[in-house]
Amino acid sequence: MRTAFSAILPGLKSAASRRAGRWAAKRQGKDATATQLAARRTYILPTGVGLVYALTTFAMLLGSMNYNNNLSFLLTFLLIALGFVAMHQCQRNLVGLEISFAGVEPVFAGGTAQFRFAVSNHSKNTRFRIGLYLDKADSEIQDLLPGESKVYALPLAALQRGRLPLPRFGMRSVFPFELFRAWAWLHMDIEGLVYPRPAETAPSPPPSQLALGHRQHDARGEEDFAGLRRFVNGDSPRNVAWKVYARNGQLLSKQFAGADISSQWFDFDAVAASDLEKRLSILTRWVIDADRTREDYGLRMPGVAIAPAHGEAHRNRCLRALALFGDADG
Repeated sequence: MRTAFSAILPGLKSAASRRAGRWAAKRQGKDATATQLAARRTYILPTGVGLVYALTTFAMLLGSMNYNNNLSFLLTFLLIALGFVAMHQCQRNLVGLEISFAGVEPVFAGGTAQFRFAVSNHSKNTRFRIGLYLDKADSEIQDLLPGESKVYALPLAALQRGRLPLPRFGMRSVFPFELFRAWAWLHMDIEGLVYPRPAETAPSPPPSQLALGHRQHDARGEEDFAGLRRFVNGDSPRNVAWKVYARNGQLLSKQFAGADISSQWFDFDAVAASDLEKRLSILTRWVIDADRTREDYGLRMPGVAIAPAHGEAHRNRCLRALALFGDADG
């Protein structure tokens, strides 16, 4: 019987949490991406330690009344007062904090998205042991000095490509003494982006097409000197502008350009795979591999045509198109 009750208890707890969350969302509405917590939306309940503390204090009160012991009364009322002070301080530990959405980097399917939030303490009092949480994940717990802001990261599993919304998360604290748990729910209209999972094995991409007399490729040409750029790790030492470095100590690399460029087109219809997600995975693998070699590549999909180019912005644009393929708002 005890085993059956233990199996049912998590389900009841989860159902109660979802129902309370829906009630809070209806009561509070949508939050802005920068929200300051008010007292009316900060909830508080005793923890397990707090319940034991309350029962023990009540038993001491009954004993004091039974034996009419003044010292016992004094200790009991002192503990009761300490409990009320802890309850007040626990809730005030959250009230007035400002939380702002600080962004989330795109991830590939199967990874973990890190939603970042900046929590600011504009009061003159230190806020202790503040943390953010999801249903099955927690951020680090930190103290906030007066006027201090810190960034928290909430991990969320990215199981499939597309948009990854974060409809609700919470902020909580059990300071002081862990007798009470104060928390606040936030409902921000925020989401991350999940790229398709790159295929582990993929067929070779279509052959490159040589374009003559078109624009010069500023990354791979080696015919004409095109200027200087900032040195990055991986640049060949022979391309370093040593004379400039000797003159002003600035480390720059020589940049060359060629008159002929080659480009690739990655066509959705040309991928030999019947499954949609498999096709997208293969295209994702081609985009990643082409980006590593800094080759020009373009992407053709139903309703989407991205001209050949290279660079981080082009890579992100292609991966975003793959992630949102079939999305009505994409």
